[in-house]
Amino acid sequence: MAFKDPSFQDRVASANKAKQKALDQLKAKPPVDQQLMATRREERETRERTLEQEWAGKDREKAAAKAEKASLKAVALVAAEAAAALKAARLKPPSPEEMKAARDARYAARKARAGRR
Repeated sequence: MAFKDPSFQDRVASANKAKQKALDQLKAKPPVDQQLMATRREERETRERTLEQEWAGKDREKAAAKAEKASLKAVALVAAEAAAALKAARLKPPSPEEMKAARDARYAARKARAGRR
């Protein structure tokens, strides 16, 4: 005998035994319980529905926030336009008619003060 104790045939036989044992274990696996699978499927579908509802709620919140931000931006834009128009009106030099009306108003106010004395 040599240093190789198990011969080639012994090794092949033990490999075949291991292969057969693995196949037997696979075949001995319990069958799938259809009722258990149905309950798991229902639970998964329920979870998915709740997640979809949460996502839809978040999407609605995002859309509402976006609309509110847009409306605030529009209000700010209108306010800025009004301020610019007011500033332009202040910077515009008065017309001769406006100057005459202001002078007449000052004159009338001075006469009214002088009349009270």
